[in-house]
Amino acid sequence: MKKIKKTEVIKGVYWVEIPDADLYLLCGAPEDATKHLMRLHLIVPTEKDGVKFETGPNAILLSDVALQNGKFCNLAEFPVLQMLYRQGMLIPGHPNNTDLKPLLIGAKDQIDAQMQYIYRGNYGLTSTEEIIATGETRERAEMIMRMKLKFAFGRILPTEELLDHRVIEDAPVELRSGVLIERKRTNVFVLSYDGEEVEIDLTVIRGRNDRSAYPLGFQCTSRDYFSVIHSGQGDGWDINRPCMASILIFQGKVYLIDAGPNISYSLTALGIGVNEIEGIFHTHCHDDHFAGITSLLRTDRKIKYYATPLVRSSVFKKLSALLSIEEEQISDYFEVRDLTFDCWNDIDGLEVLPFLSPHPVETSAFVFRAFWESQYLTYAHLADIASFDVMKSMVTADENDPGISQTDFDLACKNYLTKVNLKKIDIGGGMIHGEVEDFKDDESKKIVLAHRSDPLTNRQKEIGSSAPFGIADTLIYDTSDNLRRFALDFLHAYFQDMDRHFLRTLLNNPIIEFSPGEIILHKGRVPENVYLVVTGTVEKIRAEDDVYNIISAGGLIGEYTGIKDLPSASTYRTINFVRALSIPVPAYREVINRNELDGLVGQRAERRETLEQSWLFGESVSPPVLNRIADTMQRMQFSGGDCLDDFIEDSVCVVEAGAIEQITGGKCTEVVGAHNFFGEELVLFGTEKEFSYRAMEPSDIYKILRSVVAEVPIVMWKLLESYKLRKSTQSY
Repeated sequence: MKKIKKTEVIKGVYWVEIPDADLYLLCGAPEDATKHLMRLHLIVPTEKDGVKFETGPNAILLSDVALQNGKFCNLAEFPVLQMLYRQGMLIPGHPNNTDLKPLLIGAKDQIDAQMQYIYRGNYGLTSTEEIIATGETRERAEMIMRMKLKFAFGRILPTEELLDHRVIEDAPVELRSGVLIERKRTNVFVLSYDGEEVEIDLTVIRGRNDRSAYPLGFQCTSRDYFSVIHSGQGDGWDINRPCMASILIFQGKVYLIDAGPNISYSLTALGIGVNEIEGIFHTHCHDDHFAGITSLLRTDRKIKYYATPLVRSSVFKKLSALLSIEEEQISDYFEVRDLTFDCWNDIDGLEVLPFLSPHPVETSAFVFRAFWESQYLTYAHLADIASFDVMKSMVTADENDPGISQTDFDLACKNYLTKVNLKKIDIGGGMIHGEVEDFKDDESKKIVLAHRSDPLTNRQKEIGSSAPFGIADTLIYDTSDNLRRFALDFLHAYFQDMDRHFLRTLLNNPIIEFSPGEIILHKGRVPENVYLVVTGTVEKIRAEDDVYNIISAGGLIGEYTGIKDLPSASTYRTINFVRALSIPVPAYREVINRNELDGLVGQRAERRETLEQSWLFGESVSPPVLNRIADTMQRMQFSGGDCLDDFIEDSVCVVEAGAIEQITGGKCTEVVGAHNFFGEELVLFGTEKEFSYRAMEPSDIYKILRSVVAEVPIVMWKLLESYKLRKSTQSY
């Protein structure tokens, strides 16, 4: 009988159990890892000494690189919480509470990052001074700190008191009871025990890989004037539904409320491309509301980040810990828009009122409103609230004790029960979530129940409604044809100097809806129409060259090949429901010729093709942004043996043809070939060169200045991922 059992959970994630050593490893910890284990029945309910709890892992093997495929690979917060509380390893008197602590295994930099990330996930800001630094008064900061200490049972614990760890360096390391682990190369490990061994490869292949624990059907969502799309009703343990979240539509624009795990999968199912997102309203930093934040960086412009400075500070500290970068750098990826507590903040006509919600980390609840026909229509989003009984038990008259005052309690209850047209509430129960009974007398027109994995009881059904994934509550219907307005905005961004009447000529064509998986343009066929993607997402596929790109809203399909009467070199296929403006090629060609743009369109198309063949630029970068990059690209040619160092300062370089050596310490550490890139460290940090570069053979290179790519978050994000991968490869 084998002593080591290895099970693939999803690509790049494994379960390894060694019962004789009482060691159960989760190898790789991306978003929703515990849900995947539950779905495969690797975490199951059990009972001992009359106490019910769950089985599960007691150790986590971390990826050597924090980012793969654009997403976090090491998100140990919820797996650790499952060990501490649902398995009972931290609960006093629990039969599973022994001297054994959850074990983190991996490279020192990744363990250090996880320790700090879990610390921030547990507590958020951890001192009165950190709270004051966000702009809060000392009196209010002391109040918030007293409340946090009550949730923390009076003391902020360093993560080291909760977790054990093993650092893997060059030699084999003993984990427990004779089990050894050794790194063979970056992200590849060998586990051995009593003469048996297994290899674990935590590498995630680049490409589309949503890795969701639950299936979601495709929806075709409307772009109303003011509506709420219910994009998540579950919690961090619900294996059938996304975590509690909503999508707010205002004047056709898309705003997220929180970014939970696998949000990219949810958006795809809803027919929303990431480039369509106008902004995110963030409630707090727990992973079930935070883990998908990397998806918001995969856009060609900075998404607006709306939060109170208090919440933003805790979120950014946690994010900087995960990425091991300075907190100030996080702002480079978002357009930060701070909100003020307890007053209406106007956001282009949409008004939002954030108020403090008692929770272990800094948390805002939100009320949104829009004015229509002499009245306000309102939506309240109450994620991660505390029950009235829990808050009442926290009330103390002693201002020096952990807890809250009677005034704070009364204000929180009043805020929660604000009368609105639509209200979504957390009914997760327990010490840090809400209870439905608190809202039995709420006078709001409709209450939606969320943040719960168990089926609703009859009593809960009497108080609130359910909302299946993708269902929308429309508060104000649209009568202004938002889709056509968006199409005009895209055309104007693409042809910035074109007279308006020409743009309206292009706009005066039908908007067509395509179903998921439908081919818009076949490879080898001459386009009859040019398609402007207005909503949804399209794949660009060329199998023989291994080209796979994502085209989001604002993208053009069939433009250059249509104008030149050439067969398409790629196939374009919808991923979800797509709406596209369909412009007949003759009409498009006439407008281009009348504006004498034929030469410019050809040059841009040629350079865009070079960019799109590169992984760095080949996803969710719209034609207007690609054009801006193409217009500034500098082409350079080098002979074999030429040193490039004096030519590439403050730039990233894309290799069009040839091969470039990356040199460290006088040795070649990597060969950068056609369609690949180098120089990311110069763009990210602007510091002294970490590498030297030399042409191995005659090479053609496009140089792109930092000032051009710095405003494109997805490119900067990929540069960071590539830099970390290259550094880790050299380290191990």
